[in-house]
Amino acid sequence: MNIIRKASTTILRPQFNYQKVILFPGDGIGPEISKAVIDIFDAAKVPIEWEFHEIHKKRVTEQGDLITEETLKQVKALKYALKGPFETPIGKGYRSINVTLRKRLQLFANVRPCKSIKGVQTPYPGVDVVTIRENTEGEYSGLEHEVVPGVVENLKIVSYNACQNIAQYAFEFARANNRKQVVACHKAGVMKQGDGLFLKVCDDVAKNYPEIEFSEEQIDTMAFKLANDPTKIDVMVMPNLYGDIVSDLCAGLIGGLGLTASGNIGKDCEVYEAVHGTAPDIAGKNLANPTALLLSGIMMLKAMRLNDYANRIETATYSVLEEARFLTGDLGGKSTTTDYTKAIIDKL
Repeated sequence: MNIIRKASTTILRPQFNYQKVILFPGDGIGPEISKAVIDIFDAAKVPIEWEFHEIHKKRVTEQGDLITEETLKQVKALKYALKGPFETPIGKGYRSINVTLRKRLQLFANVRPCKSIKGVQTPYPGVDVVTIRENTEGEYSGLEHEVVPGVVENLKIVSYNACQNIAQYAFEFARANNRKQVVACHKAGVMKQGDGLFLKVCDDVAKNYPEIEFSEEQIDTMAFKLANDPTKIDVMVMPNLYGDIVSDLCAGLIGGLGLTASGNIGKDCEVYEAVHGTAPDIAGKNLANPTALLLSGIMMLKAMRLNDYANRIETATYSVLEEARFLTGDLGGKSTTTDYTKAIIDKL
């Protein structure tokens, strides 16, 4: 029998070829939407085991990390993890859990596909864009100090290796997913060395992918084009800060972060996550929308080559959204988390 650990609870299943996956349920609505995903995956008979791990409320390392070394090692060992939304404690001395995971696990690429969903009304039909963001450097390197009182210096780090990794990943992603275009987004007109290096590396890598159309745009021009007509954009690759902003912009094009999948990709492991907040105002009220975490889980299943299961769940999810009979409040409906989850399971 295989053992699934959930806090102090042990769940037994018959022995099949199950693969273990780390699950971080999260704070606020995290446990509710995690349960919804578990129920849907169980109904689809997805052959994975959930190994539940905790992210702590108090620092567990001198550096202020909220996650233990043992858990980080286990993510690397099992290779795949799914993470609900977490709240970093307010105050000094704590390091963001997202920053910790990305740096300690070297999750160098953040991938956010944003595709219009039938049944969800937005001003932008026909959107199908992917933001690929360098995840470890740039302005988020965490290197800042006060030079003199009132003057703070924040160092933007751009390395050849990080640029090479993200550019290579972007073109490999485009090739694997039959995408036709990759655009590198930058501000090399101002940051000539830092963003200039990023742009040069992207240009060099593009030469190895002649079947993919490569172009480059200043990041402000890219934002304008997305707001004007996002249907003309395919795959975008960009440094850390720009990607953080643009990926949220793209989520807004399709109806919000509650409908947006996200994956953090490294060479050793991958962590998929819901990128929206913990929504403490509705936590425990059975009102949360689990779609973002569910779509992130579907991304994970495809990465695990469990495509048949992923496609079945994806089809059922989009069918429920298109019919618009069991939508949660954030999508204009009146259904509960349980109602929405059951509707997807019924479609399965």
